Order: sequence, then structure tokens, then C-alpha cells
Amino acid sequence: MARRTKVYEGKAKVLYEGPEPGTLVQYFKDDATANNAEKHDVIDGKGVLNNRLSEFFMTGLNAIGVPTHFIRRINMREQLIRAVEIIPLEVVVRNVAAGSLSTRLGLEEGAALPRPIVEFYYKDDKLGDPLVCEEHIIAFGWAAQQDLDDMVALALRVNDFLSGVMLGVGIRLVDFKIEIGRVWEGDFQRLIIADEISPDSCRLWDMKTGQKLDKDVFRRDLGNLADAYTEVAKRLGVMPRNAGRVTKPTLIN
Repeated sequence: MARRTKVYEGKAKVLYEGPEPGTLVQYFKDDATANNAEKHDVIDGKGVLNNRLSEFFMTGLNAIGVPTHFIRRINMREQLIRAVEIIPLEVVVRNVAAGSLSTRLGLEEGAALPRPIVEFYYKDDKLGDPLVCEEHIIAFGWAAQQDLDDMVALALRVNDFLSGVMLGVGIRLVDFKIEIGRVWEGDFQRLIIADEISPDSCRLWDMKTGQKLDKDVFRRDLGNLADAYTEVAKRLGVMPRNAGRVTKPTLIN
């Protein structure tokens, strides 16, 4: 295999130059991190599952007219994506009180929120990705007001889609995080969903039992993370229900 040029390496993924201008290859690692990488482990098969699950969600979003950076899956761990200018914000949509929202506001975990709440966090690991308001975002030039309006609209459309998909397989979408990037078409800018959508970036609870099927399994030492992600993949039809452990998973096209 020809040596590829690495563009960026994060905690869970590596980006390489793509085969064509304006493209990148996104490689999913098996690394699991929590508490801003203070906790770290390698979970066999995690990258394979997240690659396939992110493909599933991104393809579904593209199909309903929500633009994403996803082009196609290359192999078990890699996908071809559009190169985008990432807006330095994490966009979080919350449907149920959990995580930092419960801690900040003293809300009981599991309490339904009156409506979906959209939050912005500044992407900076050294600062712990702090919560920021729209005034900060506009004042520091991270995004314009129109960008923010478009980002909220995109995030809520993703929420509608993911909530419906998860409801259909008995999973409650508690909250999720997305990243959004800019692409230029001539003189016109367009915002599209980037990064990934997977159990790494969502909170997912079984609707009957409340069992956690997301990275909280790793954060809170609640069991085997690969088993939780495999359960999500099986319910969504990404993996056959009779598949075994995910060290070398059998995936369906």
C-alpha cells in the first residue's frame, strides 16, 4: 500500500489526504477516551462499529436532504469524506437531562426536557471544551449570526431523524454531539454535518430497561463497551443479530 499523508489525528480518528482534491480518508481507531482523555483504553472492534454506524446515520441524513461530508465507505475502518472547514464548535442537542446538564442545573438524570435544547461548546481540549453562548461565538468570530441560525436548524433536523430511527428500535436518544463544517460552492458557503455520528457522540438508553448503550458504559465502568455498541448495530440492522464479539465483526452491506 502506498504511504498516505496524515492530515490530522484526534482521539478516535485519523484523517489522511484523499484520492481526489477536496476529499479526505477518515480512519476510525479503536481508542476510547473519557474525561478529556484522562481515561483511555483500546477496545477491539470499536472503530469498525463506529465506521459502519456513522455511515448508516450519514447516509440516512443525506437521503432526507440534510447535507453531510460523507461520500462512501471504503473498507471496515475507513470512509471517504469531503474536506470541510470545521467551525470550532461542538453542537449538542439534549432531549433528556443527563451528563453535564444534570450536574450544572441540578436536574435529575433521566428527566424529560420541555423541548430539545441546543448548546454550543468551544472546541479546545486544553480548556475542556467550555460551554459558550451566542454572544461569545459572534464576538470572537467563530461563526456569524446566520451561521448560528443555520447550525441550530441543522442540529434540530438531525435530532428529528435520529430520534425517529432510535425510537423504531427501542432506544431513547438522550442527547448527541455533532460538528459542522463549511464548504464553498463558487462564492457561496454551505454548512454540512461533519466528523461522525456514533455511540461515541450520542447518549443512547434502552427504552424499557434504561440500559446505557453509549460511551457512558466506558466513562462509568458499566460493562463492555464493544458489547453495547454491537447491540446498537444489531438493532439498526448494521450487524446480523447472530453475530459474535466484535474483534473481527461480520458486517452486512
